[in-house]
Amino acid sequence: MSNRAGRHPTLADVARVAGVSKAAVSMILNDRPGSRLSADASERVRAAAQELGYRPNPAARSLRLGTTRTIGLVSDEVTLTRYASAMIRGVLKAAREHDHTVLMAESGGDSRQLHDAFQHMLDHRVDGIILGLMAARRMELPSLPDQTRLVIANGITSAGHPSLLPDERTAGRAMAQLLLDAGHRRIGVIGVIPNTIADLSISATIGERFAGIQEAFVAADAEPILVEVQKWEADIGYAITHQLMTEHPDVTAILAANDAVAFGVYQALGERGLRIPDDFSVASFDDEVLANYHRPGLTTAHLPYETMGRHGVEMLIGVRPLESELLPMPVMIRDSVGAPRAGASQVG
Repeated sequence: MSNRAGRHPTLADVARVAGVSKAAVSMILNDRPGSRLSADASERVRAAAQELGYRPNPAARSLRLGTTRTIGLVSDEVTLTRYASAMIRGVLKAAREHDHTVLMAESGGDSRQLHDAFQHMLDHRVDGIILGLMAARRMELPSLPDQTRLVIANGITSAGHPSLLPDERTAGRAMAQLLLDAGHRRIGVIGVIPNTIADLSISATIGERFAGIQEAFVAADAEPILVEVQKWEADIGYAITHQLMTEHPDVTAILAANDAVAFGVYQALGERGLRIPDDFSVASFDDEVLANYHRPGLTTAHLPYETMGRHGVEMLIGVRPLESELLPMPVMIRDSVGAPRAGASQVG
């Protein structure tokens, strides 16, 4: 069915084709809660709207409902980091599924720019703001109106705003347990950074990761070889692995603090003629893209950036409770973990 040339279809047109009232069409197309309209009526209305090419007027709907169906995403340096695409993808997918638009801004890690970005969102009357961080840490935020709906994705605030964080303690326990269950007892843990663990403004989650690791070892009555480092990079993993194997030749597995460290571990083990997982096992955290392309594939815990983006949108629009949430870090089982090599020492 077509409309006269040059005339946009109206709410009344949809109601006439669907055989319902204009009020019913408005309730269905605006997803208003509490409607007693049947599923058949809802299906007829949506089919009629699609057939006619009807789209609600955003400005009129905003005035009528008191919302703009717009979500603000403000980040520190989200567009410059390797995890950016995952969080943005989660936000955009959830917004699209719920007929919302996303307005994006970036602070560059500067407090003044963060203030300006928030003000920009408020000027555009967004229904809520997601502050997305790439390094999970505690933030001090500029003052906002009391009614502002705000979610911190991958971080926390001193004011206790609703936050979304990866469940690092459970993940740490799971990754250590994976190696223990495979039969390893002499395990090197590369990546302890003391100041990072102690300071929430640097990291709000890494302390939890290592607490979970330690819990698994204590429960198994096993003592890991903890190696402190200054940063998590491949060259550190490479150098520490050579050092660890020289000083502790009975070690049969390494749990790396992140995938970058693990990639260096792979290189060092290869140079020493050790095959993964036949001679040595490696596990890690983060699940970077390259983890699946290494040979053998790296077993690692996945950081849920896309899920954080999705849940942030759903919290702001009322699909989820507006309260803090820990998100699972799924263990990506690949081929880097096996039983200890024959004859390896298993002294705890």
